Amino acid sequence: MGGLMAVPGMSAYCAGKFAVEGLLESIGKEVRPLGIHVTAIEPGSFRTEWAGRSMTRAERSIPDYDDIFDPIREARINASGNQLGDPVKAARAVLAILDEIDPPAHLVLGSDALRLIGAARVAVDNDIHTWERLSRTTDFPDSAQIATA
Repeated sequence: MGGLMAVPGMSAYCAGKFAVEGLLESIGKEVRPLGIHVTAIEPGSFRTEWAGRSMTRAERSIPDYDDIFDPIREARINASGNQLGDPVKAARAVLAILDEIDPPAHLVLGSDALRLIGAARVAVDNDIHTWERLSRTTDFPDSAQIATA
C-alpha cells in the first residue's frame, strides 16, 4: 500500500513503491491491447516478518526526528506478529484473479489497506478540488487541448 499512500518515517520505501506503481500502471496500458493484464498487488499489514526480524533499522544521527519517528518505530515493532492480514488468505485472493477476464489494475488486500489507501485518495481528491481554480489559471488562454488516447 506504500505506493498509493505515504507513511512518515518510510520516505525511501514509499518513493520506491510509488515508482513501481507508475511503472506497472504504464506497462499495463501498453500491453493491454496485446491481451496482457498487469495487476499491482497492494497489501496492507500481514503477519510476515516484514516489520520484524527482516527489517533492518538504521540508527538516526539527527535527534530532531526522534519525537516523530520513535512512536512510529515502536508501533511497527509492537504490531509485528499482530497484523490483521493472513498471508494464506492473501495468496488465495491473488490466485482468485488469475483467470479473470478483466483483472484489476490494483488489488488492495486487507481492511487496513482499504482504509489507509482510501483516506489518502480522499486527501488527494480534496486537494485537487480545493485548488482546481488555481490549477486552471496556468493554461494559455488561446490554446486548444490536444486530444490523447
